[in-house]
Amino acid sequence: MSALRLVSSAARRAPKAFASGRRGYAEAADKIKLSLVLPHQAIFTSTEVVQVNISAATGDMGILANHVPSIEPLRAGVVEVIEPGNASKKWFVSGGFATVHPNNKLTINAVEAAPLEDFSPEAVRANLQEALRVASGNGSEEDKTEARIEADVYESLQHALGSK
Repeated sequence: MSALRLVSSAARRAPKAFASGRRGYAEAADKIKLSLVLPHQAIFTSTEVVQVNISAATGDMGILANHVPSIEPLRAGVVEVIEPGNASKKWFVSGGFATVHPNNKLTINAVEAAPLEDFSPEAVRANLQEALRVASGNGSEEDKTEARIEADVYESLQHALGSK
Protein backbone atom coordinates (compact mmCIF):
# COMPACT_ATOMS: atom_id res chain seq x y z
CA MET A 1 0.00 0.00 0.00
CA SER A 2 1.46 3.38 -0.95
CA ALA A 3 2.25 5.87 1.80
CA LEU A 4 -0.42 8.30 0.53
CA ARG A 5 -3.18 5.67 0.63
CA LEU A 6 -2.00 4.59 4.10
CA VAL A 7 -2.22 8.15 5.43
CA SER A 8 -5.64 8.75 3.81
CA SER A 9 -6.92 5.48 5.18
CA ALA A 10 -5.69 6.34 8.67
CA ALA A 11 -7.24 9.82 8.43
CA ARG A 12 -10.65 8.35 7.54
CA ARG A 13 -10.48 6.05 10.55
CA ALA A 14 -9.30 8.77 12.99
CA PRO A 15 -11.77 9.61 15.76
CA LYS A 16 -13.79 12.77 15.24
CA ALA A 17 -12.37 14.31 18.45
CA PHE A 18 -9.02 14.29 16.69
CA ALA A 19 -10.38 16.46 13.89
CA SER A 20 -11.81 19.05 16.29
CA GLY A 21 -8.28 19.96 17.41
CA ARG A 22 -7.67 21.78 14.14
CA ARG A 23 -6.25 25.25 14.27
CA GLY A 24 -8.29 28.17 13.05
CA TYR A 25 -7.94 31.89 12.68
CA ALA A 26 -7.84 34.16 15.72
CA GLU A 27 -11.17 35.69 16.63
CA ALA A 28 -11.32 39.40 17.40
CA ALA A 29 -12.09 38.60 21.04
CA ASP A 30 -9.12 36.22 21.37
CA LYS A 31 -6.15 37.49 23.36
CA ILE A 32 -2.65 36.26 23.84
CA LYS A 33 -0.96 36.26 27.27
CA LEU A 34 2.36 38.06 26.95
CA SER A 35 5.33 37.81 29.28
CA LEU A 36 8.21 40.11 28.30
CA VAL A 37 11.10 39.57 30.69
CA LEU A 38 14.65 40.82 31.10
CA PRO A 39 17.27 39.36 33.42
CA HIS A 40 16.55 42.11 35.96
CA GLN A 41 12.90 43.04 35.29
CA ALA A 42 9.54 41.71 34.09
CA ILE A 43 7.92 44.26 31.77
CA PHE A 44 4.76 42.23 31.09
CA THR A 45 3.67 39.23 33.16
CA SER A 46 0.89 37.14 31.56
CA THR A 47 -0.75 40.36 30.34
CA GLU A 48 -3.59 39.87 27.86
CA VAL A 49 -2.83 41.63 24.58
CA VAL A 50 -4.33 41.54 21.10
CA GLN A 51 -1.15 41.22 19.02
CA VAL A 52 2.63 41.30 19.36
CA ASN A 53 4.91 42.23 16.45
CA ILE A 54 8.51 41.08 16.76
CA SER A 55 11.79 41.45 14.87
CA ALA A 56 12.67 37.79 14.44
CA ALA A 57 15.97 36.71 12.93
CA THR A 58 14.01 35.29 9.97
CA GLY A 59 12.05 38.53 9.45
CA ASP A 60 9.39 40.65 11.09
CA MET A 61 6.32 38.78 12.23
CA GLY A 62 3.02 39.41 13.99
CA ILE A 63 1.74 37.03 16.64
CA LEU A 64 -1.98 36.71 17.33
CA ALA A 65 -4.00 34.28 19.42
CA ASN A 66 -3.94 30.69 18.09
CA HIS A 67 -0.48 31.16 16.56
CA VAL A 68 1.39 27.96 15.85
CA PRO A 69 3.84 27.12 18.68
CA SER A 70 7.38 28.12 17.77
CA ILE A 71 10.67 29.49 19.06
CA GLU A 72 12.09 32.51 17.27
CA PRO A 73 15.49 34.13 17.88
CA LEU A 74 15.15 37.92 17.97
CA ARG A 75 17.46 40.38 16.31
CA ALA A 76 17.96 43.92 17.57
CA GLY A 77 14.71 45.70 16.77
CA VAL A 78 11.25 46.67 17.91
CA VAL A 79 8.74 44.61 19.84
CA GLU A 80 5.34 46.24 19.38
CA VAL A 81 2.60 45.29 21.82
CA ILE A 82 -0.97 46.05 20.76
CA GLU A 83 -3.27 46.09 23.75
CA PRO A 84 -7.07 45.87 23.86
CA GLY A 85 -8.47 49.15 22.53
CA ASN A 86 -5.63 49.25 19.95
CA ALA A 87 -3.21 51.10 22.25
CA SER A 88 0.31 50.34 21.04
CA LYS A 89 3.54 50.22 23.06
CA LYS A 90 6.91 49.86 21.36
CA TRP A 91 10.05 48.51 22.99
CA PHE A 92 13.51 48.30 21.47
CA VAL A 93 15.17 44.99 22.33
CA SER A 94 18.83 44.16 21.76
CA GLY A 95 18.07 40.51 21.01
CA GLY A 96 16.69 37.41 22.70
CA PHE A 97 14.09 34.72 22.07
CA ALA A 98 10.33 34.66 21.57
CA THR A 99 8.57 31.43 22.47
CA VAL A 100 4.98 30.92 21.33
CA HIS A 101 3.40 28.32 23.61
CA PRO A 102 0.14 26.44 23.03
CA ASN A 103 -2.97 27.96 24.64
CA ASN A 104 -2.25 31.54 23.52
CA LYS A 105 0.88 32.25 25.56
CA LEU A 106 3.92 34.17 24.37
CA THR A 107 7.15 34.56 26.32
CA ILE A 108 9.82 36.99 25.17
CA ASN A 109 13.19 36.76 26.91
CA ALA A 110 15.39 39.72 26.03
CA VAL A 111 18.82 40.76 27.22
CA GLU A 112 17.94 44.46 27.23
CA ALA A 113 14.81 46.41 26.35
CA ALA A 114 13.69 50.02 26.66
CA PRO A 115 10.64 51.98 25.51
CA LEU A 116 11.29 53.36 22.02
CA GLU A 117 10.33 56.89 23.11
CA ASP A 118 13.27 56.91 25.59
CA PHE A 119 15.78 57.22 22.74
CA SER A 120 16.99 60.48 21.20
CA PRO A 121 17.53 60.30 17.43
CA GLU A 122 20.43 62.76 17.75
CA ALA A 123 22.19 60.68 20.41
CA VAL A 124 21.69 57.49 18.38
CA ARG A 125 23.13 59.19 15.28
CA ALA A 126 26.18 60.45 17.22
CA ASN A 127 26.79 57.06 18.87
CA LEU A 128 26.46 55.31 15.50
CA GLN A 129 29.09 57.61 13.97
CA GLU A 130 31.45 56.95 16.89
CA ALA A 131 30.96 53.16 16.62
CA LEU A 132 31.63 53.28 12.86
CA ARG A 133 34.78 55.38 13.46
CA VAL A 134 36.13 52.83 15.98
CA ALA A 135 35.17 49.87 13.73
CA SER A 136 37.18 51.29 10.82
CA GLY A 137 40.06 52.56 13.00
CA ASN A 138 43.42 51.11 13.97
CA GLY A 139 42.35 49.60 17.30
CA SER A 140 42.59 45.97 18.33
CA GLU A 141 40.46 43.33 16.60
CA GLU A 142 38.43 42.99 19.81
CA ASP A 143 37.65 46.73 19.85
CA LYS A 144 36.73 46.69 16.16
CA THR A 145 34.44 43.67 16.59
CA GLU A 146 32.71 45.27 19.57
CA ALA A 147 32.28 48.49 17.60
CA ARG A 148 30.76 46.60 14.63
CA ILE A 149 28.21 44.96 16.93
CA GLU A 150 27.47 48.35 18.50
CA ALA A 151 27.04 49.89 15.05
CA ASP A 152 24.60 47.13 14.03
CA VAL A 153 22.47 47.80 17.10
CA TYR A 154 22.56 51.59 16.55
CA GLU A 155 21.58 51.11 12.89
CA SER A 156 18.61 48.97 13.98
CA LEU A 157 17.67 51.58 16.56
CA GLN A 158 17.98 54.38 14.01
CA HIS A 159 15.73 52.45 11.63
CA ALA A 160 13.19 51.85 14.43
CA LEU A 161 13.16 55.55 15.32
CA GLY A 162 12.67 56.46 11.65
CA SER A 163 9.55 54.26 11.40
CA LYS A 164 8.14 55.33 14.79
